Amino acid sequence: MKNNPEDKKILKKLLKEAGITVDGSKPYDVAVHDEAFYSRVLRYGALGVGESYMEGMWSSKQLDNTFVRVFEARLEDKIKSNAGLLFYLARSRIMNLQMGKRAYKNAQSHYDIGNELYGPMLGKTMAYTCAYWEWGAKTLDQAQTDKFELVCRKLGLKRGMKVLDTGCGWGGLSIYMAKNYGCEVVCFTPAKEQIKFIKANSKGLSIKALDTTWQDFQTTTKFDRIASIGMMEHVGPKNYRAYLTKMKSFLKEDGIMLLHTIGGNKSSLDIDPWIGKYIFPGGVLPTIKQLSTAMEGLMIVDDWHNMGFNYSKTLLCWYNNFKKSYPSLDHDKYDRRFYLMWEYYLLGTSALFRTRSAQLWQVVLSKNGVAGGYRSIR
Repeated sequence: MKNNPEDKKILKKLLKEAGITVDGSKPYDVAVHDEAFYSRVLRYGALGVGESYMEGMWSSKQLDNTFVRVFEARLEDKIKSNAGLLFYLARSRIMNLQMGKRAYKNAQSHYDIGNELYGPMLGKTMAYTCAYWEWGAKTLDQAQTDKFELVCRKLGLKRGMKVLDTGCGWGGLSIYMAKNYGCEVVCFTPAKEQIKFIKANSKGLSIKALDTTWQDFQTTTKFDRIASIGMMEHVGPKNYRAYLTKMKSFLKEDGIMLLHTIGGNKSSLDIDPWIGKYIFPGGVLPTIKQLSTAMEGLMIVDDWHNMGFNYSKTLLCWYNNFKKSYPSLDHDKYDRRFYLMWEYYLLGTSALFRTRSAQLWQVVLSKNGVAGGYRSIR
């Protein structure tokens, strides 16, 4: 793409509004290595910003702090002439992007790219959702273990309870519930690498790991508790009510469900086009309005906890682990373009939570309200 001098003036002016100088001396300033960068961004918006970074057209010494300034200045709202965005919006209105075979493809395209990548990045717990730092954890492993404990306390787990762990990832929470609380756990994920990991690391525990999606999962078992951790982001707005209705049907009358999900500030049928194309195909961040509409008349909301600021630190830990482990990875599989893509994803998302542009909610739900009232736990 050829550079338009006028595009350069416009984008440099917008960046200046965010306190960012092109080729400036501040660590959060951007260095432009290809003049086509300016027209690429103004033509393709968020998709152009991410793809041009992956192609080495620009860089920043402190990418997360660059994005903090971009988000605080709301620059993304000022660059809307975006053909890529229009395509994603049109597609999401016509198609149900999270159902059927797409659900398997969406999950496997991200979670099956290699445990050799995720193992060093995520740490011993293999937890790929927001950690909990409010109890004084000094390490990522401890903060993730504290998150597991927080979930267990909120659910009021007791020995012998039957628990369903939906979209269970690598099974860290399932293993924790079975090992520390003596629960009988059924968990599922459509990612084959995750299933292999769970089966290899849950021997001797009462855990049944299934290779399936929430749409295909069927059982006659009634569960005391349901943990839905990092699952709702993959369900899709068209399916929120159906998902919660199905989960409710699996609960005992006095059962409790904990819904842990990233949340958006503005309702949409799709996600940032770069994230949707390269990181989480089919992903959408639910909003309070969308969730409350799906829950209305169906479930009682006993507690709603916003712990989103914890995610910024979690993502920085993942990035530091990834950066440290990258030299030992297979660079034919994880090449320079992948490195820049993953860096952009982790640091950009960290900034998103730091600026409160995205949230992380834990919502406690029950069929009829917890008898005697629910005691909030933080």
